[in-house]
Amino acid sequence: MQIVQVTTAKQKRQFIDFPHDLYEGDPNYVPAMYLDQKEVMNPKKNPFFNHSKADLFLAIRDGKIVGRIAAIRNNEYIKFANEQVGYFGFFDTIEDYTVAEALLNKAADWIQAEGLQGMYGPTNFTTNETAGVLIDGYGSPPVVWMTYNKPYYADFLNRYGFRKRMDLFAYKVPTQSVSQRSLDVSARLEERLKKRGIIIRNVSKRNFKKEARTIREIYQKAWEQNWGFVPPTEEEFDHLAAGLKLIVDEEMVFIAEKDGKAIGFFLALPDINQIMIKQKRGRIIPFGIFRLLFGKKKVTILRIILLGVLPDYRRLGIEAIFYAKIIRYAQTHNIAFGEGSWVLEDNEMMNKGMQGLNAEVYKTYRIYEKQL
Repeated sequence: MQIVQVTTAKQKRQFIDFPHDLYEGDPNYVPAMYLDQKEVMNPKKNPFFNHSKADLFLAIRDGKIVGRIAAIRNNEYIKFANEQVGYFGFFDTIEDYTVAEALLNKAADWIQAEGLQGMYGPTNFTTNETAGVLIDGYGSPPVVWMTYNKPYYADFLNRYGFRKRMDLFAYKVPTQSVSQRSLDVSARLEERLKKRGIIIRNVSKRNFKKEARTIREIYQKAWEQNWGFVPPTEEEFDHLAAGLKLIVDEEMVFIAEKDGKAIGFFLALPDINQIMIKQKRGRIIPFGIFRLLFGKKKVTILRIILLGVLPDYRRLGIEAIFYAKIIRYAQTHNIAFGEGSWVLEDNEMMNKGMQGLNAEVYKTYRIYEKQL
């Protein structure tokens, strides 16, 4: 078996496509969008590479690809968290521990060569993107921008010497069984907040770039105390926003303002994985793009992906109003349920908020750590 660095266009295509072969026949596997993955891994197009670095590796045995991994140095995280650690990501392997071990050894050696003392993961490439190993809740496909993997991944990582760093919860938020009383209370609360100059409005796609930068400012301040948070650069956030614009629905994104100044935001997305699961090997060109654009109306799941309120305006009920608005949207748009993900296991406020909606944890993801 060889572990080879990805240096050619063909190898990068093989790196992106390997999971399609690994999960062939798995009814819960959703292929990632090929063009999106290709751009994420392109140093000329992904702003991550303006400040940090990563290398991709393939495991090849008897001429066949049997695994993949990325070794990552995120300089923004090192600077922000003051932790001398690297990351691994895009980790996939056949059910053979020797393959997993060889891949992890390569990533560990790479990270140590960078002068770093520990390894976290998986993240692809940062926690602002897809992250975590699914350790519980294999019975259904992942929703948009969430990961999926074989159950043996956790066993392999534990065997290698990794330990839990943080669990990430995915809550199932029922549409029909939410307390009507809580919705009524939220409506009255919204009227009271209006008298204090606080309004909740929908985002405008016409001014999407400006709205995205407003959201970024709140995101930076609202999330800075959360474990694993990496402040995205302006270029990174613009890049993420551009990817969102194709699928975002104005009625599912809210901004809270106090006398015209943004103080909070809420972002939910239609679960386009319900469409992508039918796209062979993640290819949407030339005809899949129409299926994506027009298929959104048939999506029956949404993902509550981000919620942030500036510290001085928390506990006023803004979060409850956000939840009430998205639930009302779901009830009138044939949405069976929403997934609230991911929520850090130690985020007491967010966990209580989800539980108050009669939501329950139905999937758990894990970020691992290992000292080198």
